[in-house]
Amino acid sequence: MRKVKFFDTTLRDGEQTPGVHFSINHKIEIARQLSRLGIDIIEAGFPASSKGDFKAVSQIAHEIKGSVIAGLSRATRNDIDTAYDAVKKADGARLHIFIATSDIHMRHKLKLTRNEVLEITRDMLSYARTLTDDIQFSPEDATRSDPDFLIKVLKTAVECGASTINIPDTVGYTVPAEFAALIDRINKEVILQCDREIDLSVHCHNDLGLASANTLIAVRNGASQVETTINGLGERAGNAAFEEIVMALDVRADSFGVTHGINLSEITRTSRLVSSLSAIAVQPNKAIVGANAFLHESGIHQHGMLCDKSTYEIINPEKIGLKVSGLVLGKLSGRHAFAQRISELGYALDDEAINATFEIFKENADRKSEVADDDIRAIVNEYLDTKSGKYKLCDFQIQSGGRVKSMAMITLSYTENGEQIETSEAAVGEGPIDAAFNAINRIVGANGKIQLENYEIKAVTEGTDALGEVRVKIRENDTT
Repeated sequence: MRKVKFFDTTLRDGEQTPGVHFSINHKIEIARQLSRLGIDIIEAGFPASSKGDFKAVSQIAHEIKGSVIAGLSRATRNDIDTAYDAVKKADGARLHIFIATSDIHMRHKLKLTRNEVLEITRDMLSYARTLTDDIQFSPEDATRSDPDFLIKVLKTAVECGASTINIPDTVGYTVPAEFAALIDRINKEVILQCDREIDLSVHCHNDLGLASANTLIAVRNGASQVETTINGLGERAGNAAFEEIVMALDVRADSFGVTHGINLSEITRTSRLVSSLSAIAVQPNKAIVGANAFLHESGIHQHGMLCDKSTYEIINPEKIGLKVSGLVLGKLSGRHAFAQRISELGYALDDEAINATFEIFKENADRKSEVADDDIRAIVNEYLDTKSGKYKLCDFQIQSGGRVKSMAMITLSYTENGEQIETSEAAVGEGPIDAAFNAINRIVGANGKIQLENYEIKAVTEGTDALGEVRVKIRENDTT
């Protein structure tokens, strides 16, 4: 059986989910888990988009072993050079170059003719070929492109060195039968006509709810690589969800006739890690990784499950790493048990981080009879955020009443020229949140420059002693 490669773009397209931002530390944690999961290619980011993304991609390329690391690039020399500089230290480095091929995009976005797009494709892939042998080419908005022109562009890309051809359904426009015909034609007219091995890949968006269906029909029609994101994160309605694709190929191997190199037991851990770090909750009825995916409420279903689980379960939940741990963590738990649970939750922390988070865990355990996994995730995420940020909250005091404005006293610490500095400021506001933000603005010297757009707080577990998770959206000029 032929093997299907998994190309994960959680760190690039997944981060384009509205409201999602991964710090460098978060990206590295996710990349480590993706490698443990067995992902073949990790698209670590878009290096030319920002200095922060370049740094994150470079660090991932340096640290992560066992997976190819890809960097996204527009079809320009500067983008290609920047992407290559970011990924070149990886065990396996890939350049992922794209240019739009639909008339809509070429006319309105690129302001280019078909011949100009062909020429850019030829020049930029030929240049990229001087840097690396591993080049992936994507004709953006492929499913709304003229098929004849699309084939011409793809043949040009292959002639100039592309080793993977990726077909993006950029706006989630296509439907399975139509996509099957397109993939079949590309396979026959481009891939099979080449005198070297070329991977045919697909990247499907979920605007019509068809991303998984389109991806699977593409595999059946010759695709050898699939682009997915954990939990289906991505632009607008998201991308094809990794967990849906891999389990469909695994459970219905009789139908698809392909193999993969994924460690299925890491699926649940990966899903929960990404959900926690992205602050995007997985809907309860989400296939494979939703909270209700293996729950049975109907009496008829329960009776069937008691007789034989195969009556209503097509997947053994333990196969995807979904199991109840026999280890209960509380105030009497030791550092070893805590470190083991941290590892089980998908984090890879050094001794310093384990010691620091264990102290916070013990403080919480003194107040709670049992510390849940979500509590531990909150503790670790808070630690990672503190490590990646410039400022640390030392103390705060809030005064709020019905007839007077609220007042906040905030103390932050930060390092400047090697010296640890603590600064306190007081401010008033229309409410406690407004007052707190006004005080923070004074400390960081951003009075009037930064606007609070949204503030959400929720408990991460049940009970009055639950830890809280806060999500803040702020705007500075045009940056949110």
